[in-house]
Amino acid sequence: MTDAEPGAGLDPVTLEILRNQLESVASEMGHVLIRGAYSPNIKERQDCSTALFDADGRMVAQAEHIPVHLGAMPDAVDVVLEKDPKPGDVFVVNDPFAGGTHLPDVTLVSPIAPDGEIVGYAVSRAHHADVGGSAPGSMPPGAREIYEEGLRLPAVRLVDGGEPNEAVRDLILANVRTPDEREADLRAQRAANARAEERIGELLDEHGETLLDAFDAVIDYSRERVESEIRELPDGTYRAADVLEGDGVTDADVPVEVAVTVDGARIDVDFAGTADQVDGNLNAPFSVAKSAVYFVVRAVTDPEIPPNHGCYEPVSISAPEGSLLDPRPPAAVVGGNVETSQRVTDVTLEALAEAVPDAVPAGGQGTMNNLIVGDRGGEFTYYETIAGGFGARPTKDGMDGVQVGMTNTLNTPVEALETAYPLRVERYALRPSSGGDGRYRGGLGVERTLTVERDATVSLLTERRRTAPRGLAGGEDGALGENLIDGEPVPAKASVDVAAGSTVSIRTPGGGGHGDPAERDEKARERDRRDGKVDDREDESTDDRL
Repeated sequence: MTDAEPGAGLDPVTLEILRNQLESVASEMGHVLIRGAYSPNIKERQDCSTALFDADGRMVAQAEHIPVHLGAMPDAVDVVLEKDPKPGDVFVVNDPFAGGTHLPDVTLVSPIAPDGEIVGYAVSRAHHADVGGSAPGSMPPGAREIYEEGLRLPAVRLVDGGEPNEAVRDLILANVRTPDEREADLRAQRAANARAEERIGELLDEHGETLLDAFDAVIDYSRERVESEIRELPDGTYRAADVLEGDGVTDADVPVEVAVTVDGARIDVDFAGTADQVDGNLNAPFSVAKSAVYFVVRAVTDPEIPPNHGCYEPVSISAPEGSLLDPRPPAAVVGGNVETSQRVTDVTLEALAEAVPDAVPAGGQGTMNNLIVGDRGGEFTYYETIAGGFGARPTKDGMDGVQVGMTNTLNTPVEALETAYPLRVERYALRPSSGGDGRYRGGLGVERTLTVERDATVSLLTERRRTAPRGLAGGEDGALGENLIDGEPVPAKASVDVAAGSTVSIRTPGGGGHGDPAERDEKARERDRRDGKVDDREDESTDDRL
């Protein structure tokens, strides 16, 4: 980049300083939210995201949080801009058809106006463990309409000109099972947004109008960098297809198809051929589909490019209206955010593997393994997404027991889980031999077994229970996942009332292998055996093959 390229008259050094300061503000918002939250889902698992936007609703900086949150945030800001926001307002929204993703993800949008004039917006999005609906945790696997999934909030003022809107607050708290927890988490989100206004005010005092120039400059810089990266990709159209394993109402496969066209400095991603919207809850709002595509583009370009609105400008995305990826209300959508987003990621990566084989791993676990345990009386709701195998990479093994694709949450530590909920962790371990074999081995899935210590409802939204994570370049597929209650298999998507003392086991998929297994280094195989990553049966079959 030459000295003349940053734009807005900023030299590269000043631009870099201001960019880092803006990203630090977004990160500090996240720290405030996580420290201030009450629920383990936000405090421990960090299932939340924060970002800064300019006055036109363009993302300027984000914290490194949840991909499916961040790529969809601009739609929430666009909706708020239509509401004539003013200084001192805080808007709350979770409507998937008007700026949200799914109902548990509650977004707060606050104008940033330290001197009385709006210069940008602070945005925080957090997964609340319950927002009402027909089942504890607000993720009922068999839902057919969004009304079953919980309280639906269009963009409304939670705070109006600095004055709390108690009517809206009371409406929210009257429709959730754990109101004290929800109120505390909303306060933490408000504190995060307020911190952004405080810090931006300090930066304005330090830099003046140069800070606002930097908003444009960092966006232009990222766009130019991404366009340069895309130009390095071979032009052409690349296709891939996969399926979701039923929609929660039926077990019929649900096709997801993509055509990715690289043309000069632009990428067009078309989901024509993907299934029509389904009766169950795997429908994904278009904002979710966009998030998945943006994530993939970030994954195959330089990860050092600052993530902001500029990264997305060279990318166009289309899906048929009324399809799985652009459903019409009142479609149920809660699973679309967590599971369909993963499949969109998988097929888009697989398509681009043909164009950039050295940049794309084999298939990861391709699911968030959503587990919800709660009582219908509203005393507790536990929610967790459970890690699995990351696909093997072109030059190294996959990672064991990590989140992949559209989420990067942490786990709930055993001590925190058992303190907060009437649950006991019986087993939490890697699954030997679950990673696909190859020149480079896929990452291992995990097994998490809980004993439920009081009568409760267990809800599961999972995938890759009958279609395995795919190996690449001759590598073998990863192992399928399994769900068990009291040792008996249960479907990938199910809601089951259980008695106190019941056990719930989630065995997550492994990642696919990369490259011909015959080419795996014998020292690597010996290390696998020594580390317990393979069981005796795999040792024997491997020895026979070699």
